[in-house]
Amino acid sequence: MNSHLNDFQISRRGFLGQCGMGFGLSALAPLLNPFAGYGKGIDPMAPRGPHFAPKAKRVIHLFMNGGPSHMDTFDPKPELNKWHGKLLPEENRFKTERKTGAAFGSPFSFKRHGQSGLPVSELFPHVAKHADDLCVIRSMQADVPNHEPSLMLMNCGENQLVRPSMGSWVTYGLGTENNNLPGFVVLCPNGYPVTETQNWRSAFLPGIYQGTYVNPARKAEDEIIPNLNPSRPVERQAPQLQLLAKLNRHHAALRPTDDRLEARIRSFELAYRMQMEASDAFDVSKEPQRIRESYGEGVHAKQCLMARRLVERGVRFVQLWHGKAQPWDSHDEIEKNHRRLAEECDQAIGALLTDLKERGLLEETLVLWGGEFGRTPTVELPKPGSNAGKINGRDHNHHGFTVWMAGGGVKPGYVHGATDPFGFQAIDKPVHVHDLHATMLHLLGFDHERLTYRYAGRDFRLTDVHGKVITEVIA
Repeated sequence: MNSHLNDFQISRRGFLGQCGMGFGLSALAPLLNPFAGYGKGIDPMAPRGPHFAPKAKRVIHLFMNGGPSHMDTFDPKPELNKWHGKLLPEENRFKTERKTGAAFGSPFSFKRHGQSGLPVSELFPHVAKHADDLCVIRSMQADVPNHEPSLMLMNCGENQLVRPSMGSWVTYGLGTENNNLPGFVVLCPNGYPVTETQNWRSAFLPGIYQGTYVNPARKAEDEIIPNLNPSRPVERQAPQLQLLAKLNRHHAALRPTDDRLEARIRSFELAYRMQMEASDAFDVSKEPQRIRESYGEGVHAKQCLMARRLVERGVRFVQLWHGKAQPWDSHDEIEKNHRRLAEECDQAIGALLTDLKERGLLEETLVLWGGEFGRTPTVELPKPGSNAGKINGRDHNHHGFTVWMAGGGVKPGYVHGATDPFGFQAIDKPVHVHDLHATMLHLLGFDHERLTYRYAGRDFRLTDVHGKVITEVIA
């Protein structure tokens, strides 16, 4: 019998299926040895070194869902204002998703800030204080002017098929620095966006790399992450875990080759370990009053403060969604809507950058701000169900838009690329979303062509078969 056992490498799942001790006791193992119990003794979330020395160790993605207008935020267009109300020259007109009309100048003023003289809209006075920390890319390009595929492209590197998200690739490559928290956390208030969980799925990567969804809009801390009860003693949880083990053994016996079960078991273990730290990480009331006041009020302020607390505790990738649907999708009332949206997040984003900088975290934390595409410099004409018959908004525009990065090794106080004088398309140093992803992975220490995962007979990567590193934005 002993020789038989020596010849047979029993898997973790097989062990749980044959062991009579029950999961109630094995659940204690991660507390003693967080690297035990993962097939072949390897923890898939253990910290790992990248391909070369990184400039960044973690990412905070501030996702402005719906497509903020670049010419109203970080890409001023004085020439557009001169043409306000007039048809643009023929060579500057582009096919748009909906019918648009004359030039629509920005209702917002711009001022230069910092030693770099970076122009920032009046919408973002707090972010503007960090002008010398920002690396603004004004020549972004996506593939289509539709939310669903553009959301998928920005978040997963593919606009049609479900692929692993950025956060999943980063945690797959780097692991986590805190085994008691998820490596990838998604802070999205009030439910899912239009493409739902596909934006933070792990797809064909192991399920342990999937984003953990958290609803920061919930008031009570025990509602933000349901079913966590750190005050319940281990001996009271043991019977529940033993029942869970029994169900797992039966389920595993019927499905011996189902890798999803392994991911599920690991998620149970993570949930067990999270009782020690998750409640503390998401409880912003533990911050000093002056810190809470610096972030301001509202859900986005809470999200940004949570993000800082998570990254300082070792979480690799934190994504903050501004709004559930597409709040920045201003087909009408762009002045009113963009002003309201900026007021919701400007103070919190400025405070986040300040907080990270004061704590020495910004140098190793890459902060990315932006949406899935930009908006047209021409006014959107009335269409039922789109703009309520008003003529004061902008349509979608994937030909040219803006994102900015800060910290994590990017060149501070720098503007990369440009759109045409009216803001319709990128004409100087265009940067596709694949290029942005390649650059972000480079800052994290990865060659984007080598960070791959073999699935269905092919080596997949975040950038598919595209992407080039934009070396000009790297400090």
